[in-house]
Amino acid sequence: MANVILPSPLAPSPVEIPHSVLFMCSFNAVRSPIAEALTKYYCGHQIFADSVGIRAEEDSANPFAIAVMEEIGLDISDHTPKMFEDLMDSSFDLVVTLSPEAQHKAIDLTRTLDCQVEYWPTLDPTAVMGNRENIIAAFRQTRDMLTERIKHRFDVGYSPVV
Repeated sequence: MANVILPSPLAPSPVEIPHSVLFMCSFNAVRSPIAEALTKYYCGHQIFADSVGIRAEEDSANPFAIAVMEEIGLDISDHTPKMFEDLMDSSFDLVVTLSPEAQHKAIDLTRTLDCQVEYWPTLDPTAVMGNRENIIAAFRQTRDMLTERIKHRFDVGYSPVV
C-alpha cells in the first residue's frame, strides 16, 4: 500500500531523496510538465523525472507554460501529454500529485506499488481569467512555487539562470 505524505511547505525536507519521481496532474499540459522539467534541470541525472495526467485531452504543452519556462531557459515545447497507462515503466520511488483529482487517482494506482505519494496542492493557472499579463503572471506563480518546492524537497541549493 502507498504511503501518503502531506508535507507542509515549511516542514523540513524528508531525509530520503528518491531516485525516481513521477509528477501527476489533471492533463499533463501545465503543472506536471513544468515540475518534470524543473526537476531535470535542478537534479540532473541524480533523479529520474517523468510526468503524466489523469486525462490526456491536450496535444502538447500549454503555450503559456512553454513561454514561462522559456523565460528561465527551459524548453518544454516538445512535451506530449500522456497518462499513467502510457508509461513504459511505472516503477517510481515517489509520485507527486499536483491536483486533487490526481491525488485520488495516484492512491488508486499505487495501492500495490512500493512507492510514496505526496500531494503538493498547486495553483492551476489555466483557471485564471483576464488579460494576457494576468494569465502569464499566474503561470509564473505556478512555475516559481514548483521551483521552490522542488528545491526544498530534493535538497537543491542553486537557482536557474534567468
